[in-house]
Amino acid sequence: MSKAVVLNENFEKENEIALPKKYEQINPHNLYLYVKAYAANLRANNAHTKNRSAVSGGGRKPWQQKGRGGARAGSIRSPLFVGGGVAFGPTNQKNYTQKVNKKQKRLALEYALFEKANDGKLFIVDTISVESGKTKDAAAIMKKLNVRDALIVKDLIDEKTYLAFRNLPNAYLIEPNELNAYLAAAYNAIVIEKAVWENLVKEG
Repeated sequence: MSKAVVLNENFEKENEIALPKKYEQINPHNLYLYVKAYAANLRANNAHTKNRSAVSGGGRKPWQQKGRGGARAGSIRSPLFVGGGVAFGPTNQKNYTQKVNKKQKRLALEYALFEKANDGKLFIVDTISVESGKTKDAAAIMKKLNVRDALIVKDLIDEKTYLAFRNLPNAYLIEPNELNAYLAAAYNAIVIEKAVWENLVKEG
C-alpha cells in the first residue's frame, strides 16, 4: 500500500500515513488525458498565414488569356506567384481546446499523488511557514527534503512565506485551488499541509 511521509515541524520524517485504497485502482490513462488537455489548452495559436482571399492586389488579370505562349493566370494573389496567398497554411482560427470532465480531473490528480507516494516523494506537514521571509530559510527546508524540486501546497499563503520561496528555482508555492494533476506530475516531490491533505481525501 502506498504511503505518504509525515514530517515534523523540522521537516524530518516522523511517520507514514496510508493513501486511500481506491488510489491504487485508478487507470493511469486519466493522468495522460489530463496532461494532454492541459498542454493543448496552453497553446498560444499564433501561427497565421493569409490565403489568396486575404492578400492585397489581384484586381485584374496579370496578362491576357491567350497569345503569349504561357500558362493562363487569373490573379497575382494565386499561391503560384511570389507575394501571393499561401495554400493550406496555418491560421489562428484553429481551436486546440480540449475538455476534461470533473471526475477525470479528480482521478488524474489522485493518480499523480499515488505515483509520488510510491516514489516516497509525497510529504505531509502540519504547517509550511517561513516567518523570517528569507530565501535562505526556505532553501534550508528544501535541503532537508533532499529532492530535486518540489511543489509546495499551503492552505493560505502569507506574504513572508511567499517572499521566502519566490526566488527558489526548485520550489513552487501554491494554494489548494491551484493544485492540479499536471503540476503534481511535473514536480519531483509534493509537500502539502495536513489541513489541505485532509480536505483532498475527504472530497474524494
